[in-house]
Amino acid sequence: MKAILLNGSHADDVTGGRVHAALTTELEARGWQVEHILLREKKIGNCAGDFFCWVRNPGICNVNDDNRAIAESVINSDLMVYLTPITFGGYSSVLKQMVDHQLPNISPFFAQVAGETHHQRRYRKYPDFLAIGWLDQHEPQTEMIFQHLADRNAINYFAKKSVAGVVTADQTDQEIQLSMQNWLNGLNHRSTVKLATNLPLMEASPRLSPIRNALLLVGSPRTKKSTSHALGGYLFEQLSARKIETKTIHIHTSIRSAERMKTLLEAVAAADLVLLAFPLYVDSLPAPTIEALERIAAQRASNVGTNPHQAQRQLFAAISNCGFPEPQHNATALAICANFARKAGFNWAGSLALGAGQGMIHGTSLNELDGRVIPLKKALDLAAEALAEGQTIPDEARKLLIKPFIPAWLYRWMGIYGWRQQAKQYGMQRSLKRRPYEIKER
Repeated sequence: MKAILLNGSHADDVTGGRVHAALTTELEARGWQVEHILLREKKIGNCAGDFFCWVRNPGICNVNDDNRAIAESVINSDLMVYLTPITFGGYSSVLKQMVDHQLPNISPFFAQVAGETHHQRRYRKYPDFLAIGWLDQHEPQTEMIFQHLADRNAINYFAKKSVAGVVTADQTDQEIQLSMQNWLNGLNHRSTVKLATNLPLMEASPRLSPIRNALLLVGSPRTKKSTSHALGGYLFEQLSARKIETKTIHIHTSIRSAERMKTLLEAVAAADLVLLAFPLYVDSLPAPTIEALERIAAQRASNVGTNPHQAQRQLFAAISNCGFPEPQHNATALAICANFARKAGFNWAGSLALGAGQGMIHGTSLNELDGRVIPLKKALDLAAEALAEGQTIPDEARKLLIKPFIPAWLYRWMGIYGWRQQAKQYGMQRSLKRRPYEIKER
């Protein structure tokens, strides 16, 4: 039996080293062949969000770097393990970079799972899934989000069995070893059979005074042509109409530039409101967006007591959109955003979750779209009105987006036609279900 360990630890992570050593020892004692991949040492680019891995070169990422070999190894393993410092309830940006590249291993076509829309499997067999995260100390709220994310991933990875566990830095080596034994034993009887619902309640809190300026952070690799930009841009148009100074920064064009990242961090520090708009990537935020949040939190932690603007309780809000008709797919990612706000010293101002965003908007300005977006525009109008006054996004705005804008059955049916049409322009319409990494049995 083969286990692949995807290690998303940062350099000099002592707890991560202890976790890896304990798990490897236990797996090898049980006769497992272990492949350990230290992701920070690999060349892996960020997912471009172009879906070429589905329509242009089905089953293979368009970027030819280490992600291809890792994706192939995952499919040909019996157990996939995530090792990660827990980051606001989610995975580290180092791990998430590879997680985003697991999209080619599933099919673009849709299926229904427990009343929700999910993608179909590409391969006949997928590995079981074990997610192990670590924290300095126990944080029940953060641990609940991590468990929820792992459960959602297990469903979308078609893992027959899955377990998630948390280690804390104050545990002894013996305690960590015992946890490894228990989690591996748990894989023998814990099946991935239901949709998780155990997210913590994230209460929002107002600023208590109107905002004067606002910053929009766009977390999509498609930048100005993205649905995230269209959503955040429309809300910011409403803020501008109220004489609020606004600024927009695209994370993907800033994260690898020291100068642009400095500008981003300075803009965050100066804003009364920071609004993050992003697409859902594998049940969470895109890797560069997580990295940006990591760096924002680190800077704010180092500036505690020195930034007078931070003491005025800045607002942080989020808008997430996903490629499924049901908006609840965004819940885990938005819980991560709320937990980030809490840990980074913001007032959490709430969120909006949109289903079928890409299919309905496709980066087009909302003012150019038809009547289908009327409820969406009303929700954004209500959110803008509240945020301008330093208040939180009202429940009324969120409720306007609960009902899918298109029936789920129709969305799934249209997906069959849509993906085939996109693949047709590359001559790949008959290859959408191919399995490039499958080892043929002799």
